[in-house]
Amino acid sequence: MASRRKEHQEDAKMRVFQMINENPHLSSRELAQKVRISNGSAYYLLITLIEKGFVKLGNFKKSSPKSKYAYFLTPKGIREKSLLTHSFIERKREEFEVLRAEIKALEEEVGLSSEAAPSPREANND
Repeated sequence: MASRRKEHQEDAKMRVFQMINENPHLSSRELAQKVRISNGSAYYLLITLIEKGFVKLGNFKKSSPKSKYAYFLTPKGIREKSLLTHSFIERKREEFEVLRAEIKALEEEVGLSSEAAPSPREANND
């Protein structure tokens, strides 16, 4: 299984791909805020993605200074985004199953059955 640091980096890369796909005109600072990483990390990640050919930087001199650059996913970047998304989903499914088993074991330990115990959402709705 991948280390936590590697998982965090892959998650950040996937979120950057998603943000660029949704809004190519985001600045690296805006990307950092949306992805919840430092400005330096966002800049480094963008440079790395550009160097690897996943993202292309477009220059639009006629637009306002704030949005004179845009980031675009290349076909290679679209494929990488797809692979990262698939990996993310699989990892989260595995985590979900581990949590489900842990919850079941804890419920059995304290004498609760999952059918009899209301979920926190159900308890809040009463």
